[in-house]
Amino acid sequence: MTSFVRNASSIRLHVTSTPLTHRLSVRRHVHVPAINSQRLNEAIHLTSAWGAAHRWGSLDTETGMARLALSDDDATVRRWFVAQTTALGCKVTIDQMGNTFAVLPGRRDGPPTAIGSHLDTQPTGGRYDGVLGVLSGLEALRTIVENKITTNYPIAVINWTNEEGARFPKSLCASGVWAGAIPLEDGWNLKEVAGNATQKSELERIGFLGATPCSYKSLPLAGHFELHIEQGPHLETASRKIGVVMGAQAVRWYTVTVSGRDCHTGTTPFAARSDPMLCAAKIIVASNLIAKSHNGLASTGIINAYPGSTNTVPAKVVFSLDMRHHQDTVLDALDADLHKEAERIAREDSERGCTVDWRLDTDAKATHFNQDCIQCVQDSADAVVGHDMTMQLTSGAGHDSCMTSLVCPTSMVFVPSKDGISHNPVEYTSPEDCAAGAQVILGALLRFDELRTKKTQL
Repeated sequence: MTSFVRNASSIRLHVTSTPLTHRLSVRRHVHVPAINSQRLNEAIHLTSAWGAAHRWGSLDTETGMARLALSDDDATVRRWFVAQTTALGCKVTIDQMGNTFAVLPGRRDGPPTAIGSHLDTQPTGGRYDGVLGVLSGLEALRTIVENKITTNYPIAVINWTNEEGARFPKSLCASGVWAGAIPLEDGWNLKEVAGNATQKSELERIGFLGATPCSYKSLPLAGHFELHIEQGPHLETASRKIGVVMGAQAVRWYTVTVSGRDCHTGTTPFAARSDPMLCAAKIIVASNLIAKSHNGLASTGIINAYPGSTNTVPAKVVFSLDMRHHQDTVLDALDADLHKEAERIAREDSERGCTVDWRLDTDAKATHFNQDCIQCVQDSADAVVGHDMTMQLTSGAGHDSCMTSLVCPTSMVFVPSKDGISHNPVEYTSPEDCAAGAQVILGALLRFDELRTKKTQL
């Protein structure tokens, strides 16, 4: 184990129930064996061969990833995950959205406590986003099995389908179906960005369209923990090793369509134009300024013009708009202000004027994680790296845990991202930080398992 891990082999528990003022002390030792950091690191780079892309350095590991959901590379890593967990004695269940649940039995029956994340990546992603979470869960299983530990209740590792929303444009998609936030038919019928395949057709093609209903009612969880890279600069800037995640920002995605009139760029004077590109550009600039005024975020990652000719003012421009804030009410105000300003720009500041249509694609409320789970993470982190090396954070990004938190106790662990970079081939988290995070998530899992037993005795 790495040098900053303290007392990894045996840690005394102190957990907190909801509310935090009513404490449940577990007055017994729970054996928390050290994970194998080298094995975890090797698994990360072994599985990164399936979808490796965008080389940025000379070493074998210095590539990014393009393992889009339900692609052939995604199918390969899924089959590898099933084989590895089956070999450990897990029962593997695949649901109607391809979510893969690998469950190791405990002494008692009941819903498992899970570690979950995703194996799909962005088209220009890195090796750690999501991948670290699933593989840390696998490492937890390997460590538990090789140390002959039987937990009080079953434990699970989950690979959630299409967390990224890159190929099929709805993030947290399959965990959202499982949580009841997205209808199954909507998940199945979602089409890829560049083509006509649906999620259902691709699940069928790669052999991961399961028969088990995709629902927390059919596949319940007692708790869900997720290890993830921070994807931002806060931990690195503060020189902290572990982020104890309290929740996540509210997120709202729109597809905005600006319609005008196509015309010749050389023969049509400005005063005679209805220019949707000009209008869209000004709306995007306004989104930045309005988001700043609310201390929020607004971003555009996709923009397309039709018909798409150098010497033709487009008839239509379609762009994405991603808005975020940690308070629902402030996001509502940001949204309302931008709608108002966009209508003004379309009416008064786009030459002869345009029309603007908004399609809401995602509307995720701010997430507040479960206090018991948060305390399990905090206690585990304190034992592994020391309290002074931890930091409480609100996630700027959405994660599968935001969906699981709708129906079961949930929390997350963050580890530092070098230079705060993610969704980029050079995304990097050191092996030492990956190992620390994996040790913390294992400790949190075992603490929660013990807490479940303690609560049943009250």
